[in-house]
Amino acid sequence: MKTITVTAAALAALTITGCGTDTSSDAGAKAKGTAAATATTAYPFTLKNCGTDVTYKAEPQKVVTLNQTAAEILIHLGVADRIAGTGYEIEKTPPAIAAQYEKIPVLSAPGAEIKHEKLLEAQPDFVYGSFASMFTKEQSGERKQLHDLGVPTYLTEFDCAYHQSVANADFMMLFEEYRRLGRIMGVPEAGEKLATEQKAVVDKAVATVKKRDKPLKVMWFYSTYEGTPWAAGPGGLPQHISKLVGVENIFADAKTKWAEVSWDEVAARNPDVVILADLTRGEPNDTAQEKIELLKKDPLTSKLAAVKGDKFITIPGSHMDPSYGSASAVPALVDGLNKLG
Repeated sequence: MKTITVTAAALAALTITGCGTDTSSDAGAKAKGTAAATATTAYPFTLKNCGTDVTYKAEPQKVVTLNQTAAEILIHLGVADRIAGTGYEIEKTPPAIAAQYEKIPVLSAPGAEIKHEKLLEAQPDFVYGSFASMFTKEQSGERKQLHDLGVPTYLTEFDCAYHQSVANADFMMLFEEYRRLGRIMGVPEAGEKLATEQKAVVDKAVATVKKRDKPLKVMWFYSTYEGTPWAAGPGGLPQHISKLVGVENIFADAKTKWAEVSWDEVAARNPDVVILADLTRGEPNDTAQEKIELLKKDPLTSKLAAVKGDKFITIPGSHMDPSYGSASAVPALVDGLNKLG
C-alpha cells in the first residue's frame, strides 16, 4: 500500500505479432499455466497486462524493478544477475536472498520511487513494478512513454489503478504473475515451480484453521496518514486471506482495497482481533509496536476488548501487498488466530 494519490495514465496498445504471440485473457492464461511451463519461451510474444497488449521481443538482460518486493520475486525466479537496478526499499531484505539483493544497484533513496531520468540511465530492456503510482510522469515514467522508447513493462494486475479494488484478487492471480514473469524472463519452469511451492504453503496453513461457530471480526491495520488510520478493504489479498481462514474483515464494505477510515468507525465496528502491519519505512506509527501504543492511547480504541486483551497479530507490511512474502502471511495469521483461541 502506498499513500500517493496518483493514477496511471491510459496505456497505448502494442500490436507486434510473431512466434509465441498470446493475447489471451488472464483466465485462459491460468488454464494453460502448467502446460506453458514445460516449454521454453518463444519470442516475440504478447501479453495483455492491465488492459494493454505488451510485446516482449527477446529475453530481458537489463531489468529494472521499481520496488524492492518486485526485485525479490525475480530473485526467487533465479534471474537476480539480470536486475540492473531497483528502488522503493521499505524493509530489511530477507536473509535467504540478502546476498543476491545487495549486489543490485539501488536507484532511489530508501522509501522513495525511482525517477524517470535515473531509470533511463540504467538502460533497461524491461521494467517491472508493483504499484500503478510508480508508472507516472512524476515518478518512473508512464508505461506508454516507456513502450514508445522500446522498453516493455509489466505492472501487477493487483494494482492496475491506484488502490482500486480488484474483483478476483486472490493467490491464483499472484501465482499467475509468477508464471508470466517466468515466461517474460525466459525461465517458464521457474515460474511454475515458484507458484507450486507457494500454493503448498497456503494450502497447508488453511488446513490447520480451527473452526469457530462464529467468525472472528478482524481489522487489517496498515498505517496512519496525518493521524488517520488506513485499513484493508475489499479486492486485495487481505480480504482474500480473510475468507480463506474464515474471519470477517470489518472494512470489507469499503470502496477501495486500502481505505482511509476513522477511529470512530474502528470503535463502532469493534474488531475481535487487530492484524498489525509491521513496517520499517520510518514513518509515524509504522512499526507494529507503535501501532499497539497508538491503539492503547486513543480514547476510543483503548476501550475495545481486542486492545485491552492484547488481541494482536503481527504480519510484515510488505506481505499484505502482493509479494513473495504474501503466502507466508497465511500461516502467520492462522497460527496467531489459533493461539488466541
